[in-house]
Amino acid sequence: MRGGVLLLFFILLFHKVMSLPQFQPTSACVVVVSGIIERAGGSLEEQMEQLRRAHSLAGSEFALSDAFFFYKKGLESIVDDQVTQRFSSEELASWNLLTRTNQNFHYISLRLTIIWGLGVVIRYGVLFPLRITLAVIGLTWLVIGTTLVGILPESRAKSWLSEVVHLTCYRICARGLSATIQYHNKENRPQKGGICVSNHTTPIDVVILANDGCYAMVGQVHGGLMGVIQRSMVRSCPHVWFERSEMKDRHAVTSRLRAHVAAKTKLPILIFPEGTCINNTSVMMFKKGSFEIGGTIHPVAIKYDPRFGDAFWNSSKHNMVSYLLRMMTSWAIVVNVWYLPAMTLQDGEDAVQFANRVKSAIAHQGGLLDLDWDGGLKRGKVKDSFKEEQQKMYSSIIVGHKIMTDRSASLILI
Repeated sequence: MRGGVLLLFFILLFHKVMSLPQFQPTSACVVVVSGIIERAGGSLEEQMEQLRRAHSLAGSEFALSDAFFFYKKGLESIVDDQVTQRFSSEELASWNLLTRTNQNFHYISLRLTIIWGLGVVIRYGVLFPLRITLAVIGLTWLVIGTTLVGILPESRAKSWLSEVVHLTCYRICARGLSATIQYHNKENRPQKGGICVSNHTTPIDVVILANDGCYAMVGQVHGGLMGVIQRSMVRSCPHVWFERSEMKDRHAVTSRLRAHVAAKTKLPILIFPEGTCINNTSVMMFKKGSFEIGGTIHPVAIKYDPRFGDAFWNSSKHNMVSYLLRMMTSWAIVVNVWYLPAMTLQDGEDAVQFANRVKSAIAHQGGLLDLDWDGGLKRGKVKDSFKEEQQKMYSSIIVGHKIMTDRSASLILI
């Protein structure tokens, strides 16, 4: 009996809410099409304000229909959220004849099957042997060359030889990936003593950028093949590798970076502030640490063409060797690189605001979606602070407006 009464109550409540005037977004809150659903843009305050205005509700009143607003937002996140889809390969508008992009398309017709089969023969029988040969030559030259240069004492000659070894290796490896790179605005290339920041899609980002100039790199310590490459590189050039989980490493890295930037004769530092690989459809939150060091920031936007190969590295599914094999059996790596004008910290601007300004510039230039979410959600759970922030924003709508109304009434009485 009670269950039937509750069910009837919710049916009547739902009918009452749905019978209210439909919310029409205005200029302050526009509809954004993202994925398979339509989202209302704007902040929580703007969306709630427009919704309450359409329903003739006062800002300081609690309405049960507010629960349906959050219910709707929750369903949107379940169906098509803005975070987890950034950690999987980008969806293609049309098939590019690679099995991994769709395993069913080559069975559609005999003609398409034949074309796909010829592509397999070309990619695996012709291109792959040539690419693997070039990659082996490049990596062998890197290990041997950096080891020999590392024996030399610190001098200008050692720095020059180190740049020659690195540049030669990266260019050979780029040929091994059949990389077709278009650099834009070369007059804005990072200068010595500066910090180069870029969006991050793959470890190949390093090869793409260093193909046009040398950098001192900062990044997470890796194992396997990636670890061997890192240990060989640091012998001849002051790269900085650290363990993200070690707090003492993070403090040491900050000190080393400040000292590096202070020396205007050293190579520009290359940093990926997102801290993880994103699928090249968006730019996620930049960690503020890179922007607290000081110095000049040189933003760089990187955009890969997914039609010729999926450059995104999903480290949770593929190790470095299998990922490189996937890249070498793609059609090519086609990428555009934009060097943006140098940026510095403005008066009254903190590190977080500076990081967001740089991130927005990179996203705009590369045609990427600008997101505020932390890329660390790729491996961790949502922090309670994110939930509390949403609760505080809603509380400010209910309580904040009431406080302002009470204050205004008090002033009138006085």
